[in-house]
Amino acid sequence: MPSTTEDCAPPAPLDGRSGIDAALVKRLISAQFPQWRDLSVTPVEVDGWDNRTYRLGEGMTVRLPTAPGYVPAVTKENEWLPRLAPELPVAVPPILGLGEPGEGYPFPWSVRGWLPGETADRGRVDDLAHFAVSVAEFLRALHRCDTTGGPLAGEHSFHRGSPPAHYDEETRRFLAALAGHVDVGRAAAAWEAALTAEWRGEPVWFHGDIAVGNLLVADGKLSAVIDFGTSGVGDPACDLVISWTMFAGASRYAFRDAVGQDEGTWARARGWALWKALLVLEQNLGTDPESVAANQRVIAEVLDDHDRLG
Repeated sequence: MPSTTEDCAPPAPLDGRSGIDAALVKRLISAQFPQWRDLSVTPVEVDGWDNRTYRLGEGMTVRLPTAPGYVPAVTKENEWLPRLAPELPVAVPPILGLGEPGEGYPFPWSVRGWLPGETADRGRVDDLAHFAVSVAEFLRALHRCDTTGGPLAGEHSFHRGSPPAHYDEETRRFLAALAGHVDVGRAAAAWEAALTAEWRGEPVWFHGDIAVGNLLVADGKLSAVIDFGTSGVGDPACDLVISWTMFAGASRYAFRDAVGQDEGTWARARGWALWKALLVLEQNLGTDPESVAANQRVIAEVLDDHDRLG
């Protein structure tokens, strides 16, 4: 499936592809959680870049960050997911244990409960417009959660929840490099609109990476939301990018109506979607035609919405 959600400039992984394997996980579990030492350890079918995840027996997972830049997410998620979970309409990862560096592995890591379901490929969703409303309802619930003491947007969230201006220089560099591949004039206008539409609301909880791979589906419906590593407290505009990366037509309208954000927030959301699609497009030119086409589509639809709504 074409990717539009890859992280930008990921930190260099440990030992090439991190040096993390099932044998290491088995040693860590045996040393720090001996009650689970006899359980099987197997890689998950779909893994991420930021972390390596392994099944532990039938009911748990072990999640290990691959580089220092992803370490703050471990303690953040372990502290805040149990607090947020009761306020949310679908499941989020249950935290069962916090591991320490050991066995040659240098970072903290976590043990979590396994959540049933599959990633939200469109073919697994019964009704995409209804699914879009479910995602919007999850976001509205998250945005209502108490922010007291929550981690303000910043480096730990890769600046999701901050003003999109954080990526201004990078975005302008992509625009210069992608002349001939995107409509640079229209894209620059949409980006300027995102910068102008400053966030003036109260900070709220945001997820930071609402994307196909972080939404689980069971029986054709949204069943869980995972990977809160880029979550924090700030501007919710970054949570709306899925409007262009997954939804279209009726489902996009349903999401927009249900999530209930103002025009300025949508302008910033278009900026976030544009930045990410430009980044991935620039990375994959000449190497991944499927990803290039997918991100060009996202950009075109973002620009059409800017022209129509901005």
